Amino acid sequence: MAYPLQLSSPGLAFESSKTRTRKKAHHFQTLCCSSFQHPNLQEKPDNEVILLERYGNGTAKRYTLDDAVQLQGFLEKNGSENHSFEDSRLSEAGLSWLPDIVKDFILPAGFPGSVSDDYLQYMVLQFPTNITGWICHTLVTSSLLKAVGAGSFTGTAAAASAAAIRWVSKDGIGALGRLFIGGRFGDLFDDDPKQWRMYADFIGSAGSIFDLTTQVYPAYFLPLASLGNLTKAVARGLKDPSFRVIQNHFAVSGNLGEVAAKEEVWEVGAQLLGLALGILILDTPGLVKSYPLLTSTWMSMRLLHLWLRYQSLSVLRFDTINLKRARILIKSHVLQSRVLGCVDCNQDENILSWETFTRPRIIFGVPLEEMIGGERSVAKIKMLLKLYAKEKHFLVVNQQKTDFEVLVSFKFHAGGSYEYVCFAQRVADLLVT
Repeated sequence: MAYPLQLSSPGLAFESSKTRTRKKAHHFQTLCCSSFQHPNLQEKPDNEVILLERYGNGTAKRYTLDDAVQLQGFLEKNGSENHSFEDSRLSEAGLSWLPDIVKDFILPAGFPGSVSDDYLQYMVLQFPTNITGWICHTLVTSSLLKAVGAGSFTGTAAAASAAAIRWVSKDGIGALGRLFIGGRFGDLFDDDPKQWRMYADFIGSAGSIFDLTTQVYPAYFLPLASLGNLTKAVARGLKDPSFRVIQNHFAVSGNLGEVAAKEEVWEVGAQLLGLALGILILDTPGLVKSYPLLTSTWMSMRLLHLWLRYQSLSVLRFDTINLKRARILIKSHVLQSRVLGCVDCNQDENILSWETFTRPRIIFGVPLEEMIGGERSVAKIKMLLKLYAKEKHFLVVNQQKTDFEVLVSFKFHAGGSYEYVCFAQRVADLLVT
């Protein structure tokens, strides 16, 4: 999970949700809080504390100036009174012994403050419930395969059990994809559900190719089918949370349950009709026996499916501002002196573009070490604090040989982020030109 990071110095405080190191591209969500005095981080007489970073997992990092005017960073644990309630809840739930990397993987960012009080208890009970359900699924699969003829040539139930093991193993390997997506990329979907729902269909299409090749290489059924299931499971890991965000967007009256139920009606109706048409296509003389004809038919239907998916996502009108839509609003305002409405802004949004690869890149909630590029220059840090003493943000341009990043962090009571995105985008445009 991305722990909240709070930076404070005399006269300022700001907090952002991110991990302490940024080895890869990350999305940052800013959360504001008030200034504080850290009870366990007392200043030493000979040291001057100029900045304090505090994380949601109870750790804190302070930057001090020693007698030699050298900047030093000290990481200390259990330094936050505000998070004692979180620590006690983790201890009561028996999760305090888990490594941080495991907690990051299985719990939402900002836990427990980002979820309801009954979340953890429900998930702990839901886990063995799902285990028993899949055990039943495995046992039933053996009976189903035996009923449709698996093992009929040998006349034994062992063949059906072996076939069931292969089939369930295929499903198990595929489930690893959903595990990876949910644990590693759970914070992506709220910001841009349209993009990830579209990507899910692209990845799912690639997974179906592995399924098609099992007919050509039946001896490699298990590895090919497992790869297909793994790829499609990754797609499902992207699809399900993205669509839940979309469903929540539909439920403007707080009727999320009814919206989800009616969506099931639409989906099941389409499923029944699609299965019926698929059976009719399979009954076409020569289709099943001709592998090239089968693959060309699948390719045609898949391309039609992807086009329809893109069209359906294009009609969505989100009234929130993510970084994509913020860029569109800013460019329209700067270049054309007009403010786009919700409909026009969503129409101009490119569903397929990935914000990580958009240039110039704007990153929010960056800690001190990243803003100064890992340098320990006291003069540079003091200049940064003095320069933005009266502002509600910090903004640093990380310019490299071929590209650069605009790093932004918000102070306490900074308000909405749109004006800072506008400022950062304007700075980036000026540097490009």
